[in-house]
Amino acid sequence: MIDSRRFARLVTDTVVRQPWLWRIFRGRLRSMFDGLAPTWETRIGPHHLGALELALDGAPALGNVLDLGTGTGVVALALADLYPQAEVVGVDLSPGMVEEARQKLSPELAGRVRFEVGDASGLAYPDGAFDLVVLSNMIPFYDELARIVARGGTLVFSFSRGAETPIYVPPERSREELGRRGFSEFAEFSADPATALRATRE
Repeated sequence: MIDSRRFARLVTDTVVRQPWLWRIFRGRLRSMFDGLAPTWETRIGPHHLGALELALDGAPALGNVLDLGTGTGVVALALADLYPQAEVVGVDLSPGMVEEARQKLSPELAGRVRFEVGDASGLAYPDGAFDLVVLSNMIPFYDELARIVARGGTLVFSFSRGAETPIYVPPERSREELGRRGFSEFAEFSADPATALRATRE
C-alpha cells in the first residue's frame, strides 16, 4: 500500500508531465486529503510560510488574490493579513480541507475572505481574474494559471520542505513551462527548508 507522501509525489510527477492524466488521480487525491484535513496543520510545521513570505515581499496585490490548494486556509489567512485591501479566495479540491478553513474564518475577515471547493485544472473564474495567485505545496496546471493571472499580475509557487515536499516541482521545470505561457521576471527564494519561485504575467 503506497503511503500518502509517495502517492502525492507520484501524482505530481505524472500530472506535471501529462496533465490529461489528472482525471485518473483526482478522486483518490481528493479522498486522501479529506482524510488528512482534521490533522493537516500538525504536518506543515512552522517553516511553512518562510520562503513564501520572502517571495511576496514587494509583490503588489491590487485587489483579487487566489490561494490555490488552500488546504486549511493557513496561507489564505496570511495573505489577508499581508494585503488588508485585497479580496482573498482560497480554493481546494478537498471539501474536508475547505470545511476546516471555513471554521477558522473570523467575522472580521468574512467580508473579504472566502473558501471554495474547486479543481485547479479548470477553475470557475474569468480570464485574468486575479492580480496575485499563490500555490503552496500544490500541483500546477500551467495553462489554467496563465489564463487566470491578470496581465502584470504575480504568480508564486512555494514548497514548505523544498525538494523534500511530497508535492514538489523543480523551479527549472516551472520556469520553462511558464516562460512559454507569457511569464517572466523569475526570482527564486529560500528559507531553509522552504523554497519559492515568483513570476510575473506579461
